Amino acid sequence: MKKFFLIGVIISFFNSVSAQELGLRFGEMTGNNIAIDGVLNFKTSRLHTDISFGDGVGVDIIYDFIYSPISASSKMYYYVGIGVVTLFYSDFEMGATGEAGFEYRFDSIPIVIGLDYRPSIIVIGSTNFHWNGFGLNVRYAF
Repeated sequence: MKKFFLIGVIISFFNSVSAQELGLRFGEMTGNNIAIDGVLNFKTSRLHTDISFGDGVGVDIIYDFIYSPISASSKMYYYVGIGVVTLFYSDFEMGATGEAGFEYRFDSIPIVIGLDYRPSIIVIGSTNFHWNGFGLNVRYAF
C-alpha cells in the first residue's frame, strides 16, 4: 500500500511540473558572483535554485509563490518569492532571501532571459544584510 501511495505522489508531482530550465546567473549573490541557475516550474509557482561560485560555494533555494505573465498573451513574466541562502567558505553561513524579478521567454528559441533582485539576511555564522543582489539570468528551457 505504501508503494502505491509513493507512486501516486510521484506521478502527481510530475503532472504538476510544466517545464525545467538550466543556465547561468551573473550578478551579486551572498559572497559570490556567478551561479548555475536551475528552475522547476509548476502551474502558478516555481522552485528556483542556484549553486554559486566565487568566495566559497553558495546554495540558494527559493520558492517563487507568484509566477505569472504580465498579460494573458505576454511572453514577459514576473515573479516573487522567498527562500534559504547558504555559503560554505571558511565558516558556514545561512540565512533568508527574497526574490523579485522579470523574465522574457522567446518563441522561436528555448531561451529565457531575466533580471532579478535578491536581498538577503544572514543569521547563522554571522549577521549581515546583503542588499545589492541584482542579477542577470540566462537559461535554456527544456
